[in-house]
Amino acid sequence: MPTPHEVQSPLPGTFYRRASPEAEPYKSDGDAVTEGDVIGLVEVMKQFSEVTADASGRIQRFLVANGDPVDPGQALVLIDVA
Repeated sequence: MPTPHEVQSPLPGTFYRRASPEAEPYKSDGDAVTEGDVIGLVEVMKQFSEVTADASGRIQRFLVANGDPVDPGQALVLIDVA
């Protein structure tokens, strides 16, 4: 059975799952992910920082919605790691 792994926010700010409102999400629930893949952005004072997967597996689910405020260390997504 896969073990869930939490990807946490590196910064306080606003979490976005896509590069722009018109763009497709970086990743969705059920997508395969490799360590280093971009899964979202955290915006702080108009500066955007990429959030990358720190494990490989399959995205179980996102724990925050697009546009939600986040705190540093807050879990953003669960990855099923084999």
